[in-house]
Amino acid sequence: MREFKKLMPYKEAFQLMINDINEIPDVEEVSLDEALGRILAEDVKSPIDSPPFDRSAVDGYAVRAEDTFQAREYAPVELEVVDEITAGMESKTEVTHGKAVKLMTGNKLPKGANGVIMQEQVKREGNKIYVLRPVAPGQNVAFRGEDIKKGQIILRKGQILRPQDLSLLKSVGIKRVKVRRKPRVGIIVTGDELIEELDERALESGKILESNSIMLKGLVKQYFGEPVFYGILPDDESIIREKLEKAKSECDLVLITGGSAFGDKDFAHRFVNLLFHGTTIKPGRPVGYGERVFVLSGYPVAVFAQFHLFVKYALAKLVGANFKPAKVKARLTAKVSSTLGRYEFVKVWYEDGKAKPIRKSGSGLISSLVESNGYITIPEDSEGYLEGEEVEVVFY
Repeated sequence: MREFKKLMPYKEAFQLMINDINEIPDVEEVSLDEALGRILAEDVKSPIDSPPFDRSAVDGYAVRAEDTFQAREYAPVELEVVDEITAGMESKTEVTHGKAVKLMTGNKLPKGANGVIMQEQVKREGNKIYVLRPVAPGQNVAFRGEDIKKGQIILRKGQILRPQDLSLLKSVGIKRVKVRRKPRVGIIVTGDELIEELDERALESGKILESNSIMLKGLVKQYFGEPVFYGILPDDESIIREKLEKAKSECDLVLITGGSAFGDKDFAHRFVNLLFHGTTIKPGRPVGYGERVFVLSGYPVAVFAQFHLFVKYALAKLVGANFKPAKVKARLTAKVSSTLGRYEFVKVWYEDGKAKPIRKSGSGLISSLVESNGYITIPEDSEGYLEGEEVEVVFY
């Protein structure tokens, strides 16, 4: 098997790839129930003020604040309760000098009131309350538009819609939003050695149960895309060429696993005008990219690394997502060594400010992915990190 004459540094390869990707212009309108994880195609403005009126922030009594200024526990101020309302009700009674209205959190502030005394800070006897502490004007009141003002941009174009974003939209009366179309991502798996059903006799003879497809489908769904599976193909040049051309014509991005190196049956990279082929990353150095096609390794761990170092960023750019993976600083629990010239993808388990390296290093050891929840990277100019050294963990 021929080796790569030269490996492109990871960051150089990444830049070539990301510069080649253009946003998908297609937009669709969806209901909030369908919008989770979708990417906003335009800024969203609030059609109303929120809160839509001055309202109580606590359960208690609406009062004129100046009536309470002299209140002390040893000299409480007496006020008359002239109305009581529950959730969703509005008092039609004006709060005048010496009066109070009992209300609940969220109730509209009655006319004349400018503060709310918490119910824990009064004593009640019949229709009288005795205020034990003074209330300042505006105290315990959420004013109209305090959270959001009408016409204010509440979510920006490119936002990845989260449950709390959907709640915000619904709270101001928005039921549908315009989002980017999900990119169609073709997935092709190649290899004569692959089987789909458990067959112990076949396994004993050298076959392997295929698992890349289900992982890639899940990753594509996790990162903004819609997977389109084109099957498991034998190492047949004409079949691979035909299926790859079909996927390229039907999809926005194509992922093909296997055939990324230079073996006699490594065909995938031969049918794409690649911007790069062979990088410094480990695992997964045979990765190639061109014409919106990623030629990936056959080993699952290498495929997983290649996806996280390249593919998820391509998908984010396709949909115009304001995407930054979640990261955290941590202390290594053990030394991690590398070789100069490699850009190493190291699986770790992060917990309580510490990153534990996963020692299983084979590209086919899927359990090492299950035992990790993030990764660190070691750049080409480093020979690794010492135990206790601070590193940056990127979560999956």
